[in-house]
Amino acid sequence: MKKYIFNILIALLTTLPVLAQKQAQAKLVLDKTAAAFEKAGGVKADFSVQAFNKGHSVGTAAGTIELKGEKFFLKTAETVSWFDGKTQWSYLTQNDEVNISTPTEVELQGLNPYALLYLYKKGFDYELGKVADFHGRQVYEVILTATDKKQDLSRIVLYVVKSTYQPVYIKVEQRDGSRSEITITKYQTGLKLSDSVFVFDKKQYPTAEVIDLR
Repeated sequence: MKKYIFNILIALLTTLPVLAQKQAQAKLVLDKTAAAFEKAGGVKADFSVQAFNKGHSVGTAAGTIELKGEKFFLKTAETVSWFDGKTQWSYLTQNDEVNISTPTEVELQGLNPYALLYLYKKGFDYELGKVADFHGRQVYEVILTATDKKQDLSRIVLYVVKSTYQPVYIKVEQRDGSRSEITITKYQTGLKLSDSVFVFDKKQYPTAEVIDLR
């Protein structure tokens, strides 16, 4: 028994430095990814997203998102969303209505995939994965696992281009078995985006019903 316990301790002591090194490497990638986004100025990205529930595809969508800091303008075929850092306007194309709200952090994460870049700073463990190539580009794979088992969001897998630290793929897994896979198909940086881009303009949607949910 003593020899068995001794062997376990030796294995643990051997493994811990490796795990610590992997965590440090993953954090360095995440830090550089967040820093690259912050330095990018105005950003515009085209994306596609596929949703799954317990392994079965339940829908796909494509759209564009423009960002400046925490502000964003998101457009898909079904909805258009503006967020100016405090207030969110969501236009539902089918209903021709706009909902005004003050979103929570969790709600923003569901809309803006780039908000996920900062989650690693609290409530997640992280490590580098083994994927090294994505659509012909050399990438880092970073796997983030939620430390709070009660949190709906359980795991995030992020692919980051090695040369630019640009995210090109984000997989978000929920504890209920659902997941979303986001692929960035085009990425532009250094854009000069006016603050008005991130605010709903009633003149552009004259027939829309405005519903204030604040």
